[in-house]
Amino acid sequence: MKRKIEDMETIVWQTPANPPERHDYIFRDGIRYVKPYYFEFISHVKNRWAGKTIVDLFSEEFKGRPRDYYVSAVKAGRIQVDGQEVPVSYVVQSSQKISHFLHRHEPPVMAWDVEVLCKEPEVLTVCKPASLPVHPCGQYRKNTVLGILQAEYGLAPLFPIHRLDRLVSGLLILARSSSRADIFRQQIESGRVQKQYIARVLGVFPEDEQVVNANVNYNAREGRSTVEVGDNNVNGNDPVKGKAACTKFTRICTNGQHSIVLCQPITGRTHQIRVHLQYTGHPIANDMLYLSEYIPRSATGMSADRAAAKSGHSLKPTDIEGAAAESDSGPNEDFSIDPMCTNCPNLAPKGYDGDEEGLWLHCVKYSGPDWTYECPCPVWASLS
Repeated sequence: MKRKIEDMETIVWQTPANPPERHDYIFRDGIRYVKPYYFEFISHVKNRWAGKTIVDLFSEEFKGRPRDYYVSAVKAGRIQVDGQEVPVSYVVQSSQKISHFLHRHEPPVMAWDVEVLCKEPEVLTVCKPASLPVHPCGQYRKNTVLGILQAEYGLAPLFPIHRLDRLVSGLLILARSSSRADIFRQQIESGRVQKQYIARVLGVFPEDEQVVNANVNYNAREGRSTVEVGDNNVNGNDPVKGKAACTKFTRICTNGQHSIVLCQPITGRTHQIRVHLQYTGHPIANDMLYLSEYIPRSATGMSADRAAAKSGHSLKPTDIEGAAAESDSGPNEDFSIDPMCTNCPNLAPKGYDGDEEGLWLHCVKYSGPDWTYECPCPVWASLS
């Protein structure tokens, strides 16, 4: 027991208060990795967890690791309740604080630079690369736009005033104060902000402007949206599901196989542009989530991960658990191996092989009452 406590005391544990630093990153084969680090994950016992043993709770609720690991972690003091070590038979009670001291491996992202476009006293705009989340979420913390801007440019705090999906690239506007962020958000919520994206879609998109007014219903479990159309319970039919959504589409050019389309979302629903383009019969040409099943992968042209690699960016040398499946990132000498870690000796956590994908969907412009910010177009937007 004494040796176990001494080992715990020699580890430097990080919390969200520890800012990312430049030396936290490892670059390999065009991929940005985060050097694994020790982190205290904190959660509180939910009512439905109460009455379970600490080991049963973890093995049933966080299935990314085997039961034997949780038994060992409790015995080693790496899982604690209210700051105290407990036996494997300990029964948890509602609202108790649970700490899981873990050797954290973050998922890899493409190693494209986060390019600063405009730096003003109250506003920062950047070109977000595909594969990179905007802010900490899930297993991502340092491998985020906010983390990289803090580590490489010393820019913090920053307040994103809109969001881009992880696989989407382009303009990202960040306020440098909470008061400025509130002004932006009020303008967006009142409909005074116009948004423009470009997408590369399958087929010859119609020459005339297309307006899609169709509800978007997002299924969080499946991670995808569907378009719902109908008569909103007229004549006794079932009401249309989802949220009202509208997008305007204008063809920019076409080569007969693909088209470049200007997308102007009037609303902001999850995956709205992607699912509305699918609804028109012209899905994003490398969007495997929304491509019709009968279209063979080879027909989409370039694969999504290679599309991200050609997006025009420059290359530079809080729940608890993850998913399953081996990573092929291989043993690494740039960090210390933790004998209890279920991800070591690989850099990436299980389930991530570094083959990140980026969509042919790019945010190019946001305009407000007295401001406009723009982002250059990516290479894939040229059909020549």
